[in-house]
Amino acid sequence: MFVHGLIAAWCCCLWICAVLVSGNYTVQNDFRSGFVQRALRTQERREVQREILSVLGLPRRPRPHSPERRTAAPIYMLELYQADLTLGDEPVAPGYFHHPGYSQPAGYFHPADPAPSRRDRRYLNDADMVMSFVNMVDPSEDLHVFHQYHRFDLSRIPDGEAVTAAEFRVYKDFIHEQYENETFHVSVYQVLRENANRESDLFLLDTRVVWAAEEGWLVFDLTATSNHWILNPGQNLGLLLTVENADGENVKPSAAGLVGSQGPQNKHPFMVAFFRATGVRLRSVRSASGHKQRNPNRSKTSKHSPPSSQEALRLAEAAENVSVDPKQGCKKHELYVSFRELGWQDWIIAPEGYAAYYCEGECAFPLNSYMNATNHAIVQTLVHFINPDSVPKPCCAPTQLHGISVLYFDDSSNVILKKYRNMVVRACGCH
Repeated sequence: MFVHGLIAAWCCCLWICAVLVSGNYTVQNDFRSGFVQRALRTQERREVQREILSVLGLPRRPRPHSPERRTAAPIYMLELYQADLTLGDEPVAPGYFHHPGYSQPAGYFHPADPAPSRRDRRYLNDADMVMSFVNMVDPSEDLHVFHQYHRFDLSRIPDGEAVTAAEFRVYKDFIHEQYENETFHVSVYQVLRENANRESDLFLLDTRVVWAAEEGWLVFDLTATSNHWILNPGQNLGLLLTVENADGENVKPSAAGLVGSQGPQNKHPFMVAFFRATGVRLRSVRSASGHKQRNPNRSKTSKHSPPSSQEALRLAEAAENVSVDPKQGCKKHELYVSFRELGWQDWIIAPEGYAAYYCEGECAFPLNSYMNATNHAIVQTLVHFINPDSVPKPCCAPTQLHGISVLYFDDSSNVILKKYRNMVVRACGCH
């Protein structure tokens, strides 16, 4: 079933190739010069959009509600995306990180912007998806003086994904006035129950002691809590952040330098979670069920036998007289898929597109070494050479594939970084 799914997926890719690299070409004039495409007609665009969304595992294109690209969560996720690119072995072309939604030039980093730690990079290396979550509490409705209230919607996590790590991040500014030489106890609680006539029931998750002069992002572990919320969505009542001085007196979080949702956009609190798939999930739209029922009366022995020694000698002699043009042989060709051309720049943050490549060319006798042929393909080519009407020639197909990472908004304006396997052709061969 898995093989059939891959074959079906590559049939889809070949169809896309036929659309993107046929007809009247226009050449990209930036670092992708050499990758060609043409303007898609309306129906073609819809077909390509539908097929690529299916490959990305999305039932439809997300439509985020006025996403803010300069808030802390998208900035952190973009930095994480860049870190993910450096984990691979592909060279990154100049301008690859640039996105029109960000006013800063590529590589620019503000000191207050949230950056992935070494621990985050380890989490990223083991994850196949990362999501950041924005605070669902309207700042104008959170009127409590001595705490910050945060609530995150975890209901949109795809099925089959398990949390491997989760963090709550809040920024602390430098304090240089009343509390300059003081220390604060910053505590984060899980809200267990909301009560009408008294304070909510809370469970302490973590406490940090910080100096007033400290500046930077405070990170609190939410791994166990997020897993509990995913399993019990009705018990997701949010987090409560409180601050006390050294004498145990409550202090306004803002007075201690803790930035809330009313502060600068690049310092807004947010939550981030790392996920890993719990099992292999095949795309149902590409299901190939029933293929095992084909030719039920087919003999267990092959109808066509490998060539005899005499035939092999004759083939060897014939091979000396056969000349295959390397330009016509099976090899990798250039193909660039532009997300911007598909009109998706409003929800895909990065990349603007990717070099997918495709395989095309002849797998004709004799199969030269540059064709990267399998042993089966070599035998099949010999049999085809003897009797062309009985056995077809081998096919030119990918022999090595690599993945890509895509950073995008979902419908709730949460940011998702997802790794997709088998999206880029690295090598081709005859099969």
